[in-house]
Amino acid sequence: MNPRQLKTFLAVVRHGNLTRAAAEVNLAQSSLSDQIQALEEGLGAELFLRSRQGVALTAAGVALKAYAEEILELNDEATAAVRAAAGSIGQSIALGTLETIASQRLAPWLSLFGRENPGIGLKLKIGGSGELLAQLQDGSIDVAFSFDRGQQDKRFAMRRISGEPLVLIASQDSQARPAESLAALGSIPFIATETGCVYRHLFDAAFAEAGVMAPPIVTEADSIRTIISLVASGVGYGLVPRLAVSSSPLRGNVVELPWPGKPPAASLVMMWRRRRVQPPALTLLLQSASEQLSPLRPGDARLRHAG
Repeated sequence: MNPRQLKTFLAVVRHGNLTRAAAEVNLAQSSLSDQIQALEEGLGAELFLRSRQGVALTAAGVALKAYAEEILELNDEATAAVRAAAGSIGQSIALGTLETIASQRLAPWLSLFGRENPGIGLKLKIGGSGELLAQLQDGSIDVAFSFDRGQQDKRFAMRRISGEPLVLIASQDSQARPAESLAALGSIPFIATETGCVYRHLFDAAFAEAGVMAPPIVTEADSIRTIISLVASGVGYGLVPRLAVSSSPLRGNVVELPWPGKPPAASLVMMWRRRRVQPPALTLLLQSASEQLSPLRPGDARLRHAG
């Protein structure tokens, strides 16, 4: 096996079609077929089942796919590490995070890291929790910062950064009063993110774990900033990270209500792919994160309380 054959193999896997795969890897279809045939002969196994509808993996092909991805990833890592050590290229790290975390928790630390490591380039990508996981899987980002949903993946290492409290907020003009129980919130309109977002997961879980019906969602919003704005205008209540509200321009237009029972909180975690040898730049970033990132002090974020 060689890297070119494996790249061709994975292109065929992605497209399920020789013509489209050949276009991706810039080969004539006959040349692509020759590479696949040579790979099959070298391994002594048929990798694809051919039909008029396209190609599909055999059991042997399924077994090869995971190894092919890991071999090519390790090949890229080795190339980058050698070039960086030789000084022929600069080192860079791609980080992915949620918008709220980027502005409130990472910005000061990344600024410090950049000053202490001027030779390392940083790329920051903003996305949803599902999008970040996909980017970590395909190698588009090196590290993801998100909230833990309890999902385990042996391919990734995870480190807890802090526990971030969520707060119940209402409009300052609504004269809202504290609820005596979670069940009492059942008839109150809420604004929440869409299903699949980590914040919505935490919202739904808070009521499910208490065994009570969740309140009605009158509006779904695509960002915490939008939720705070809608709450401030009186559309409904919201359950959002305190760190997002503390820095919001609308901070004076919302009031924090006590949460009935144990207040929900999210574990802020960083995740990265497990490797036999970590790139030097990533090693420095992980070390800096363990030293510099710490939970917000309660005094850093205070809202007006109703009561």
